[in-house]
Parts: sequence; C-alpha cells; structure tokens
Amino acid sequence: MDLASAVAVRFTQITRKSNYPIHPKHLLTDKPWYLKFFKKKDLIIDLGCGNGQSTIKSSKYCQKIIGIDIDKKLIEMARTQASKSEISNLSFEPGNLETKLKYGDKFFDKVLFLDVLEHLVERDQILEEIKRILKDRGLLIVGVPNSRSSWKKLQRSVGICSFSDPYHKTEYSEKSIKNLLKKHGFKIIYFGYGSFDTPLRGIF
Repeated sequence: MDLASAVAVRFTQITRKSNYPIHPKHLLTDKPWYLKFFKKKDLIIDLGCGNGQSTIKSSKYCQKIIGIDIDKKLIEMARTQASKSEISNLSFEPGNLETKLKYGDKFFDKVLFLDVLEHLVERDQILEEIKRILKDRGLLIVGVPNSRSSWKKLQRSVGICSFSDPYHKTEYSEKSIKNLLKKHGFKIIYFGYGSFDTPLRGIF
C-alpha cells in the first residue's frame, strides 16, 4: 500500500492532473465537507497543512487562512502553488506542532486539524494550544483515523498492526476521541464516523 500510494502521488503530476505530485484524494472534490462550517469573515489556521491542498481550497470560503507544517519542502510547494493560482488571502509558515504556537490567545475563528493528531506525541499539549488560540465559541475541525473499522479489527485479531500509516503514534475509536476532546474542554457539535475500510482502500 505504501508503494501504491507513492506511485499514485507521482502519477498525479505525470498525468498532468496536478502541477505537483499530490495524493489523488486531493483531486476528488473542490468542496470538502468541512467548508460548510466556514464563514467569509473567518480567520482560520490549518495545522499540519502538508502541501497546502486543504488550505488552498478553504481560502475561497474565509477572510484569511494560515497553513502550518513542519516540512519546509511541503511549505515551499504550497507557497508556489498559491502564488501561481494568485491566491492572496493565505500564507504558509513552517512550524512544529509539538511546541507552543506563536499566536496570541483567542486569535482564530476556526482551526483545521485533519489527519495530524495521530502523528504527534504531545497530543494533550497541542489540544491545549488549540483551545488557547481559538476565540470564544470558536470551532475545531479535527479528523483522525478510525481504529474500530471491521478491517482493522480483523488485522488485530490475527496479530497484525492495524495502523493505516506506519508513522501513526495512535489511532482512535469513537469513544476515545470523544473522551480526549471533552478532557480538553471541547464541546462536540458534530461527529461523523466512517466504518468502511478494506485493504484496497487506497485504490478506492
């Protein structure tokens, strides 16, 4: 699956579906599900933005968005694409999410935090930082891998590691992610739960 994913990423550029090698999942929709929570006046931060695909898509639906990632090569790729697309209401900055964020208290209206939490060691710290930089009644949009899919449970039953990425530090059941968010003072107003999984998920 790792090899197939690497090939797929390069094919997006070879086939000219993208000017840059990006994961095909970024080509599936120009309007991801979370955009319905954004408002034109919002100041948003995308933590762990990677190559900036979610940041760029979100820029059309907010006043300004900042993308942060520890990988400086990905940040440069994101900056180049935003510049070529002439998008002016966003910026990309390198940053380590395992340290204190440089932004002031109650600074952002929304925090986008997709497929990142499971990669971090200091998970409690980053959630406290997110709570600090969010405005009162601000919104955290977080996505994590579901550890309780039927395929992952089958893998564990025969002694196979079920993590969907070898770099994951943890994965979450519905109960564990809800408990973690509540522990840090977040009120859950919307919860989506995907249970479909298969060894061919990359192809799908």
